[in-house]
Amino acid sequence: MEQIVRILDIHNVTHNVKQFIVEKPDGFTFTPGQATELSINQPQWEGQRNPFTFTCLTDEHYLEFTIKIYSDHPGVTNHLGELQVGDELILREAWGAIAYKGPGYFIAGGAGITPFIAILRQLYKEGKLEDNILFFSNKTDDDIILADELKTMLGENARFTTTQQKDGKNDHRRIDGEFLKAEVKDFNKHFYVCGPDPMVAEITETLTKLGANADAIVFEK
Repeated sequence: MEQIVRILDIHNVTHNVKQFIVEKPDGFTFTPGQATELSINQPQWEGQRNPFTFTCLTDEHYLEFTIKIYSDHPGVTNHLGELQVGDELILREAWGAIAYKGPGYFIAGGAGITPFIAILRQLYKEGKLEDNILFFSNKTDDDIILADELKTMLGENARFTTTQQKDGKNDHRRIDGEFLKAEVKDFNKHFYVCGPDPMVAEITETLTKLGANADAIVFEK
C-alpha cells in the first residue's frame, strides 16, 4: 500500500547525512530495525523506490529517516538532499530481517548503523542496553553518525573505529578477524551486522569461523 506523506522537518546530522521527519499515517506500524521503500513524490522520481530504515521509536507521532546523501552523482539521495520542508514522499509498508533477538554485539559500517538506531533507542528507553556492545567503523571522526547520542546511550560500550584518520581519539583498526578475536569476549551471543555488502559478507564468514552460531548472526538478507 502506498501513502503520500509530507516532510515536516530536515536537519543535518553529519556533513553528508540528514534526518528527515515525515508524517506518520494513522495506524502505521513498524518494528525497530525495519525499513520501507520510499519514493520522492515528483513526476520524474515517483517510480524510483529505494529502501530506507526507520530510525525513530515506534510510538512517536512522526516517522524519522536518517539518510546518507550521495551528492557526487544525480541519484535519489542527492535529490533527497535538495528537498524542502513541505515536499512529499511516497511511503510503503515496513519490512526487514534485522530485529533484536537478545544481548550481543552490533557491528556497523558507515550508514549501516541506521537499522540499529531505533533498536538501540528502544533498548535504552527500556533500560535494557547494558549487555550490548557496538563496534562502529567509519573513515573519519566527522563521518560518525549520531556519535554523541550513541555514547550517551552505550557509554564505554560504544566503540568507534576510524580507518582513514590516524590522529583521532578513536581506534583505527578495520573490523576484521584480528579485531573480532581481540574484542569479542563471548561468541555465544547474538551478532547484528550491517554495512556495505562486502563488509557484511566478510564479517559473517569470519564470525562463523570464530565459533559464532550462524543462527545468531543477524543481517539483512
